[in-house]
Amino acid sequence: MNQLFPIENLLELMPPSELSGATGRNRSSGKAQITADDDHSALLAWLARYANSPTTLASYRKEAERLLMWCVLQHGTALSDLTHEDLLVYQHFLSDPQPAHQWVMPPGRKLPRSSPHWRPFAGSLSPASQRQAMSILNAMFSWLVEAGYLAGNPLALSRRPQRSAAPRVTRFLPIQHWEAVKATIEAMPATTVREAAHAARVRWLFSLLYIGAMRVSEICDTKISGFFMRRGHDGAERWWLEIVGKGNKVRLVPVTAELLTELMRYRRQLGLNPLPKGGEDMPLVLSMIGPQKPLARSAIHEIVKGIMRLTAKRLRIQGAEFEMAAAHIEHASTHWLRHTAGSHLSERADLKVVRDNLGHANLSTTSIYLHTEDDARHAATELAHRAGWRSP
Repeated sequence: MNQLFPIENLLELMPPSELSGATGRNRSSGKAQITADDDHSALLAWLARYANSPTTLASYRKEAERLLMWCVLQHGTALSDLTHEDLLVYQHFLSDPQPAHQWVMPPGRKLPRSSPHWRPFAGSLSPASQRQAMSILNAMFSWLVEAGYLAGNPLALSRRPQRSAAPRVTRFLPIQHWEAVKATIEAMPATTVREAAHAARVRWLFSLLYIGAMRVSEICDTKISGFFMRRGHDGAERWWLEIVGKGNKVRLVPVTAELLTELMRYRRQLGLNPLPKGGEDMPLVLSMIGPQKPLARSAIHEIVKGIMRLTAKRLRIQGAEFEMAAAHIEHASTHWLRHTAGSHLSERADLKVVRDNLGHANLSTTSIYLHTEDDARHAATELAHRAGWRSP
């Protein structure tokens, strides 16, 4: 194997016909619902379903191309010839992709997919990442069976222990930790024009992530034109933000008086009219470099991690008793803020409000934020249940 190609260029390898999947042993004999006549085309048909979900598409494409490359370049088996035993071998491969120089990126380097030195792995996959990869492939095989391309799912025989989801989200910031993060943002320097612009942008970004409970992809993809005001049945005028969320579902985010104030504050800093006008094509959060363009996802993640690191540093200066809080905040990521928003709102509002604000399909998903019930149960157990050991 001399070179690896991303999935859209895999045909450049010109695999022999027996590895294309055109005559795979697991091909369905029935009428297919897709036009694909080989494995490569079938995978592209599956991935096309996620064209409007960039994050999901990137994750699924990664797993599909890894498997297809392994089939053609290392295992010598067409994807539509794979058996259950083959996939056990593949899962072991994920734990240690060898030979490393052909499968693993050089350490410390993040190369573009167009680079001839690009590789599909950054290193060995952890057990959790292996489970995630196999779960995605299981969904892929199931869809190919449903589409009439494959006769059966070779992963359907896998032993998958039934694991109940964690009863509560743990990756969120308690109120005290959130207050510490806010204090860091409010104390950001604003002496120079650039400092003031950066501080205003950070505060607006965190307002969207916390007050609006928005995903990073939603922030990147939504325009200012999504803001609108309408009069309710009670005669009151209310602002809303229309966004297209996960699964291409449209939802309305309530623009509270506080969020509207933060929007006006950010726009004033940009030299714009405080309230948006219809048809504005401006991104929700602007990059500070070049023409008007949305802040990149990677930049959002780095800004959030920077604020978390700075908050942890501030807490550690205050004394050793703040080390636990500092360590917790230091681990926080961008998605923690969405969990934080859901957790805090669930303590003050009806669960249906939380469900609709966060765009959950059902209340069972939203109920993971009911931390107060756990706290009450803990307190009741503390008071009522004791072994009564005597001190030595």
